[in-house]
Amino acid sequence: MNQHHIPGQPVFPIESFDPERIENALAVMGPKWTTWSVMTMAQEGRPMRVRDVAARLPFVSEQLVSKRLATMHADGLVTRTDKRHGAPYRLSALGESLTHVHRTLADWSRNHLSPGAMAEAERVEDAVQRLRLRHSTAMIQVLDAGGPMRFVHIAEAVGLDDSFTGHRLLRLQTDGLVTRTGPQHGDPYVLTDAGRELGPVYATVEHWSAPLATRWTPSPPVPVGTAQRARSGVPLGADGARTAAALRRSAAVPTSLFSHAPQPQPRVSASVTVQSAPGRSR
Repeated sequence: MNQHHIPGQPVFPIESFDPERIENALAVMGPKWTTWSVMTMAQEGRPMRVRDVAARLPFVSEQLVSKRLATMHADGLVTRTDKRHGAPYRLSALGESLTHVHRTLADWSRNHLSPGAMAEAERVEDAVQRLRLRHSTAMIQVLDAGGPMRFVHIAEAVGLDDSFTGHRLLRLQTDGLVTRTGPQHGDPYVLTDAGRELGPVYATVEHWSAPLATRWTPSPPVPVGTAQRARSGVPLGADGARTAAALRRSAAVPTSLFSHAPQPQPRVSASVTVQSAPGRSR
């Protein structure tokens, strides 16, 4: 284990967590605008109709808010007062308990990835997108336990196809969790500081996921094959520009939404928030 330990703080060995359980939990949190919707409803503390949530998120269409709340309902993050069309939603106990997860993710991001001003919901969604891809957790665990490691040893340790492993490592590098020890082809990979400090994040996410664990079935593994190792980048998605434009068009974003975490947080002004677009959508 390569994590730094500060005396008096609990130790969360990265290799001790269930990677599939963590990634299943992140998949529930991950759909775009889920965090913004949860934070809006937590701040309001009352049942809200789709139009009420959409009014607080003017950069998101009401149709998309409706779709997102329906997904959150299926995932158990929100409940409805009755089954009538248009009935309001409210956070379930599981949805309310996301507050602590959001705070942990935001603190990790602020300390190790993006220290500058950023909307709190944007920061959390950005962190989730960096962590949620399948088999990323297993690779981080392997590197934490045995890094620095060469590509071939990582592929063997995680038991995945060479091409898939190469793509995932490129993505982890882009997301600031993994780096190489040198510029030459074949130089070993190692975790960044952000990657090494994921123990508390994984601990919080895994604890939060306990009520969901019985609903999940194992996902099929990626087969080990003879594909050539990837040597080129992976498209990272292109909706960040659209999000940025939508946020710039909005002049009525409620400032309090972005700094309402239970512990004191620096408040972000509306002008900064409008310019700060969730730019890591996948």
